Amino acid sequence: MKLATLADGTRDGRLVVVSRDLSRAADARAIAPTLQKALDDWVLAAPPLAALAAALESGAAASEPFDPKAALSPLPRAYQWIDGSAYLSHVELVRKARGAPMPPSFYTDPLMYQGGSDSFLAPCDDIRAADESFGIDLEAEVAVVLGDVPMGADRETAAAAIRLVLLVNDVSLRDLVPAELAKGFGFFQAKPSSAFSPVAATPDELGTAWDGGRLHLPLLVHVNGLPFGRADAGRDLNFDFPALIVHAARTRRLAAGTILGSGTVSNKGPDGGFGLAIGEGGAGYSCLAELRMVETLRFGAPRTPFLCYGDEVRIEMKDAAGQSIFGAIEQKVAPQKDSNA
Repeated sequence: MKLATLADGTRDGRLVVVSRDLSRAADARAIAPTLQKALDDWVLAAPPLAALAAALESGAAASEPFDPKAALSPLPRAYQWIDGSAYLSHVELVRKARGAPMPPSFYTDPLMYQGGSDSFLAPCDDIRAADESFGIDLEAEVAVVLGDVPMGADRETAAAAIRLVLLVNDVSLRDLVPAELAKGFGFFQAKPSSAFSPVAATPDELGTAWDGGRLHLPLLVHVNGLPFGRADAGRDLNFDFPALIVHAARTRRLAAGTILGSGTVSNKGPDGGFGLAIGEGGAGYSCLAELRMVETLRFGAPRTPFLCYGDEVRIEMKDAAGQSIFGAIEQKVAPQKDSNA
């Protein structure tokens, strides 16, 4: 089944079940008022939600047109947002960009940070930044929403806790990163609010593209209407989702509703080196930082600027038949609003 949260004037919105073709939605508040409530009571909530999804597909359920622009992120706020960096080709390039070596432990121990989860952007909200000089960048990723995970969970327990799959734009302010990391205390100002796809899908909706730990489909990224990335999310993923969950749960329990991201999807080139742009026959990129580092390696300096006010980003994933699975994240970069507006 596919689930979404529609804006209703409250912080957490109202839960709906969405048709497979993303055209219709059925109100699910009689089962669970919000997605978080459904996740808290998943054993009880999932069967009637699945039944409502089946009724929606058959035309037996009352429904309304589904408008992604009326959707909030499936979880408008969450108890926890954890982001990995599991595509090491991305890590290698981004670290080169700031002159940081690649420690050997990175190949055996996942990278992970805990981001802000109190105010996610809706999938069609503007990306607002106080200054273009911050180095505004997109980061297109796959993420999973979890049920309760016990501390010290093994791989089987971790895999069984994956409730939903969705996409994320983990916005980064690249030019704020070096100074923050130099303090030795992690990201904060460099990681503003993220945005998630309009729809989250249960793993069974993904068919053979989901192998229990990886999603084997291209992640389609457009910048200003032009193809920018089509990296296969199942390739070059050094740590799959169960491995990331095991790592996150090593010393703590993870509460139902925790969201865990893969990190920026990234594919190596055919020769095992850096990937090529789509115009050169490659899979392109899922963030500007990678392209800028490739340009630096090839030409001595980056040629592509970071995002500027007015720039537009689209992130989407389609199934083998060309149908959008999660709906699209569609955002425009804009100046920070007047605090009194």
